[in-house]
Amino acid sequence: MQISKIINLASALTLVGAVAHADAPSRVVSINLCTDQLAMLIADDDQLISVSKLAADPRSSAMAEQAADLIPNSALAEEIYLLDPDLILAGTFSSRATVSMLERLGIPVILFDPAYSLDDVRDRMIQMGDALQQPDRAAELIAEYDASLAAYRAEITERPRAALYYQNGYTSGDSTLAGQILATAGFDNIAEDAGYPYGGFMPLELLALNNPDAIITGTPYPGASRSDEILDHPVVDHLRDRLPQAVFTDRDWVCGTPYVLRAIEDTAQLRRTMTGATE
Repeated sequence: MQISKIINLASALTLVGAVAHADAPSRVVSINLCTDQLAMLIADDDQLISVSKLAADPRSSAMAEQAADLIPNSALAEEIYLLDPDLILAGTFSSRATVSMLERLGIPVILFDPAYSLDDVRDRMIQMGDALQQPDRAAELIAEYDASLAAYRAEITERPRAALYYQNGYTSGDSTLAGQILATAGFDNIAEDAGYPYGGFMPLELLALNNPDAIITGTPYPGASRSDEILDHPVVDHLRDRLPQAVFTDRDWVCGTPYVLRAIEDTAQLRRTMTGATE
């Protein structure tokens, strides 16, 4: 199933008025990009009042348009306290000073770990459904998510070898969310053969010696950056001249939300083009 169908499902659940429990939080504030998006997908109408400023940045957020309707925050304890929240959603890497201050002020804070796998995406949806007391809404999204993953896996008959290659020569292995997106889309990841199951900085020599069938990278931010220079190296240019490559927006790959399905679809389409497969 396409990601648009899952998002339409979330909208439909809001329209039919999936009623929160009487004691469900009614003034929820999220201070983490990934909890922002999960909350926007699962929260009942008017349950979520504020999300982080990053949520409105289309370069990093898959839900920038939806975030524009909410109060932006900078994850500062003072501004969040003035919003009079009854629940804070944060990541385990969110500012400890902010989280500690809010907890000392007596405001409940729920921490979400990053998603390192496609199973983690499912677990984060369950956790968000429990936090917002919207388990039925989360369950509906999870059912569609699982069905979509099964459909992608069932269509694969041939697996080209691909490299995930980013700024500073960083790569992601199979034991990462990006690596699992790549595998579900029908590619073998050269990072495994190169000895990077969890990711790391892959020298250009290893990239060339492992001879990928495709290079998948991210979209650089505007402006000059030394971290981008490796992507213009003659070795990479040579591979680009003879290999298919895809440049995808990072926003669909970053967070453990159903939007990873859009990243899988983009990558699967590259594989279909390379192998001559049809959907």
